[in-house]
Amino acid sequence: MAFDLGAIQEGLRKARLDGCLLYDFHGSNPIAARLAGLTTGTHMTTRRWYYLIPANGRPRGLVHAIERNNLDALPGERVVYAGRQQLEAGLTQLLAGLKTVAMEYSPMCAIPYLSRVDAGTVEMIRARGVEIVSSGDLVQQFEAGWTTVQLATHRAASESLYRIKDRAFGVAFDAVTHGRALTEYQLQQQMVKWFEEEGLVTDSPPVVAVGGSAGNPHYLPTAEQCRAVVADEVLLLDLWGKKQDAGAVFADITWVAVTSKRVPDEVSRAFRAVADARDAAIRLVVDAAQAGRDLRGWEVDEAARAVLHSQGYGDRIVHRTGHSLGESVHGNGVHMDDYETHDDRRLLPGTGFTVEPGLYFESFGVRTEINMYRGEREAIVTGPRQTDVVTV
Repeated sequence: MAFDLGAIQEGLRKARLDGCLLYDFHGSNPIAARLAGLTTGTHMTTRRWYYLIPANGRPRGLVHAIERNNLDALPGERVVYAGRQQLEAGLTQLLAGLKTVAMEYSPMCAIPYLSRVDAGTVEMIRARGVEIVSSGDLVQQFEAGWTTVQLATHRAASESLYRIKDRAFGVAFDAVTHGRALTEYQLQQQMVKWFEEEGLVTDSPPVVAVGGSAGNPHYLPTAEQCRAVVADEVLLLDLWGKKQDAGAVFADITWVAVTSKRVPDEVSRAFRAVADARDAAIRLVVDAAQAGRDLRGWEVDEAARAVLHSQGYGDRIVHRTGHSLGESVHGNGVHMDDYETHDDRRLLPGTGFTVEPGLYFESFGVRTEINMYRGEREAIVTGPRQTDVVTV
């Protein structure tokens, strides 16, 4: 990501912050390195560096004498330190006149994805009379936002995933109908080939889960450990991928079927619950976008889980409602989460994410996963949403 001083300073002024303090030691804060536009592997970080971006004026840095060139690609002056006393004096000088700075910090580690600054460094900053606030929304602005081109790559990837999903269900149903042997792993590997045909790349083969395997949200079959695709079982497919274009962003979907003509009542009830929860979350996002109202990730998760609790499934929830989508399948924006974490970041215009409530039992699991994109005054679901369990 290219360093954009003007955009960062504009974001700081809108948030009424004095500045943003980027800090790294031994690669402990990859977010800071990316915001600064420092490519991983092109500079050593065996010593601490600090880079202050004020809301107004020129940035300034603090670097060790051994690695004094680490920030040469960035604008502003640099102060060089070597000994511990020089570091402390340099930090005091760097922060002079500031009252609040944004850092990769999350109060009580509510958002561990963001919490990259260690407690000792936080103490050093606070000891100089400076308040630290979370850089969560600032980071989102530069790491989670999609361009119109990226939105197009997401839509293309989504269309490919839906085609692969349909082909996979077709192969599974044909095998069950005609009594041909087929395992989760064999079906998964066929899907991997279809990914290649569709020009998709991914960080993992898709989830193909039959029966009790579907009760594990992160189940992946292997050649050595997999179930047979047989009649009268739940079949869950979870697949994610992106196009090979530079800067392409992921799509990520989950659909559920049964290898029978009729959906068992317990599966039908559970699926109806997750579909209702998904739709409640979608309505909340759409309404907030149309009203121009700020919406936090935890609120979306709460709306979905309230539905599941109301239908008696509270003890069958094991994960959050959704995650950010970006160039990585789990992007660096807000997650729909008040279950595993308390994500109080805002759903910013120009960002994409999943909505994927699920319920998990010993003999089966159900999940419905769609992708959403929030614009300035609209929010859209970028692909079809499953309304009923698919049957043979």
